[in-house]
Amino acid sequence: MRFSSVIRTLHRHVHSSANHGTISASEIAHFSRLSSQWWDEQGEFGFLHKMNPTRVQFIREKLEEVSLREHEGREAPPPKGLRGLDVLDVGCGGGLLSESLARLGANTLGIDASESNIKIAKLHASADPKLERLSYLHSSAELLLESSKRYDVVCSMEVIEHVDHPATFLSSCAELVKPGGHLFLSTISRTPLAYFLTIFMAENILRKVSKGTHTYSKFIKPTELVSFFQKYRSSSVDPQYLEHATLPKAWISPSSPESPPSTEAEVRGLIYHPLQAKWLLASRDAWATTHCNYIFWVRKPFQ
Repeated sequence: MRFSSVIRTLHRHVHSSANHGTISASEIAHFSRLSSQWWDEQGEFGFLHKMNPTRVQFIREKLEEVSLREHEGREAPPPKGLRGLDVLDVGCGGGLLSESLARLGANTLGIDASESNIKIAKLHASADPKLERLSYLHSSAELLLESSKRYDVVCSMEVIEHVDHPATFLSSCAELVKPGGHLFLSTISRTPLAYFLTIFMAENILRKVSKGTHTYSKFIKPTELVSFFQKYRSSSVDPQYLEHATLPKAWISPSSPESPPSTEAEVRGLIYHPLQAKWLLASRDAWATTHCNYIFWVRKPFQ
């Protein structure tokens, strides 16, 4: 089935239901009011514009690392990054990440619970005829589950700290991943440093972000994400494993939440360098770098 046909099918599934699950009405209203500013690099979302290349860097490097590991010892070259993969961007906003992934060759669908955001994302993408692999849909992750379509890569960047019922949201995102696929999240840790930088400084003092954008109690520590996936077992498994499947595997093996197995999950800090005016991807195991912004990767088991 062609990518455009898949999108039309998804539209029918999504608009036949009214269950919005984890959506926070107040958060959607807040970001809908700001939707016109998505592509202003000096405006409300300036920090996200600067962060976007670093997020893409992590996604590309992680996929290439996994591919190289799986093709070790084989004669055939490993697949090249995102090209040809089916990718879902949950909470895509104005499309900053979605456009980047589509330009790297991914069949990309961006979804957002704010209709205003989707309109802005579509309008911006329409100016570039090269973005033929990119589509948008006004939907939540929960509604998208009603379709049978699943994705090689699911991303949700700076979203989980704005939803109600984060465990339900994580479960919905996880179930949209194909067996053996990848889930990427970025968010903010619940620490005094994060409160100082993202709320006190960014919102109240510097006014770089609208007041009320962040709620400290909704911030999520990296160890909480790891712990969730140490317990989480998918409701779906790869059909080739059904004959031998009993209980689906947890996504992350039992271990310390501070150091999950590197073949199953990884947490990296995202550090803003004010003198360079850019975000940097912290090195692995660098001390205290995940105490504010961080990015998280986990892989869905095949069985």
